[in-house]
Amino acid sequence: MINLTINNQKISVEPGTTVLDAAKKLNIHIPTLCNHPDLCVAGNCRVCVVEQTGARTLVAACAMPVAEGMDIHTNTLKVRNARKHIVELLLSEHRSDCTKCYKNQKCELQALANEFAFGDTVFIDLVKDRHYEIDRSSPAFIKDDSKCIRCQRCVRTCSQLQHISAIAVANKGLHQKISSFHDRPMSHVVCTNCGQCVNRCPTGALVEKTYIDQVWDAIYDEDKHVVVQTAPAVRVALGEDLGFDPGEIVTGKMVTALRYLGFDSVLDTDFSADLTIMEEGTELLSRLKKVLVDGDEKTKIPMFTSCSPGWIKFIEHKYPELLPNLSTCKSPQQMFGALAKTYYAAKKNIDPSKIVSVSIMPCTAKKYEADRPEMRASGYKDIDYVLTTRELAVMIKQAGIDFRNLKPTHYDSVMGESTGAGVIFGATGGVMEAALRTAYEIVTGREVPFTNLNITPVRGMEGVKEASIKIENCLEDWKFLEGAVLNVAIAHGLTNANKIVKLVSQGKTNYHFIEIMACPGGCIGGGGQPIPTSMEIRQNRIDAIYAEDENMPIRKSHENPEIIAIYEEFLDKPNSHKSHELLHTHYTERENY
Repeated sequence: MINLTINNQKISVEPGTTVLDAAKKLNIHIPTLCNHPDLCVAGNCRVCVVEQTGARTLVAACAMPVAEGMDIHTNTLKVRNARKHIVELLLSEHRSDCTKCYKNQKCELQALANEFAFGDTVFIDLVKDRHYEIDRSSPAFIKDDSKCIRCQRCVRTCSQLQHISAIAVANKGLHQKISSFHDRPMSHVVCTNCGQCVNRCPTGALVEKTYIDQVWDAIYDEDKHVVVQTAPAVRVALGEDLGFDPGEIVTGKMVTALRYLGFDSVLDTDFSADLTIMEEGTELLSRLKKVLVDGDEKTKIPMFTSCSPGWIKFIEHKYPELLPNLSTCKSPQQMFGALAKTYYAAKKNIDPSKIVSVSIMPCTAKKYEADRPEMRASGYKDIDYVLTTRELAVMIKQAGIDFRNLKPTHYDSVMGESTGAGVIFGATGGVMEAALRTAYEIVTGREVPFTNLNITPVRGMEGVKEASIKIENCLEDWKFLEGAVLNVAIAHGLTNANKIVKLVSQGKTNYHFIEIMACPGGCIGGGGQPIPTSMEIRQNRIDAIYAEDENMPIRKSHENPEIIAIYEEFLDKPNSHKSHELLHTHYTERENY
């Protein structure tokens, strides 16, 4: 152990620990901007400087490893003056329209300015001499360089967490900026719209493109019938922006709040998650039959899940040769949208042109997905507006709703019933687990051989997980699978996805089914979830997801009574002609830059 002193307090820590982390163990707060627990050390902003006895200059606490006998002081006059000037220099190049900024009161630079930079302006305001342009080209987020402090969190996120590098540092000194390839608009580069950069930007330089006003307009339009669906990951994160601890389940309160906001029908994306399992599971079994029995060389195995729009855009850019391996199923959001303006409209006797379909998602990529030209199977735009978890919290605050004291209520009927299998879609491995619960039972007539339906090998926060299930005592129609071993893999975060996809591309795997989610931890770590995010927060949300599953009366997708009804009344059977018209699609190759 390394022994050192911080602010006259002695501490022993492991070798390799930074001064910043050592200070945290003593509950000593050192401010940071460029540092983030999900990312590597950068030491760009220098806000975390501290004074080391005997050192010639101040040192960056986030980048300085501890040393034996080190004597650190975090709040000397020299340190405070340095931090003050650093923050003031950042502000001199930052467009400070704080009261109009979407990140107002949630901006890390604003918080530091309140602490260190109050008083007279010391440095020249350089913003007015710069000709900044705001990039609004993406349907998912807005990039405003005038608010960028070049901490490079977004760059590290894009390259380290997501293996995309859609943005990078360009130029030096006065002209340094965060730029895309050839300074193209963000809608014209390899960006997957995952929003992980938005989740880690400390200022308002990267924010989601908000559709709050459009949704309010629709709600107030008496000629419109506004339906809203909520994704599984929203219910375990929304509370964080409304005064609850990370991972608290607020499903019932959220449903009540949505009714108070004025939505005509409050429905559940978990319903279409169950529907996805029926369609995707059937597709997997059909592919296995074609490959193993019919010897069809055109049918591709392994089959990739297609629920994550960030992952879909990633493979379109990076591995287009593997597009035939993607499941043709739309995501639960888009399945829901197509049915809202067909099945739901018919059941409720409502003109589909009068229906406005809104989804509450943990994901900014869902905004892009809703705008895809393929997503109009209903004859209309299937999903009209996508709001993030954060945007819903804003609407609840705007409406003056006392969220904490709301009485829980249930979702409406017709596409509002769901199962535990639909709930776990929000966590990495959840789609795989839900699919196995149903597929195994379809093939064998028995539940999966795991305690209480919990398929633990596919759970956990490892970047890449693998599991195998031996299929025995098959029903008559599935005898061709007798004795087969089904090999599956799960990856979350696009860097981990790239590891698996690269092996598949090289023919080095024996997987049959692969689940990939673009965001760390799956949807619970989506780019539209409350900020901040960290491994601990994501784990709390995942624990809540599984707790919700355990408490559901039905935990298998094929047992959902509303799923049974929709096939009997409308879709006929999984992978039917009607299902393919509304619930399936194909994707397209894109430029790799």
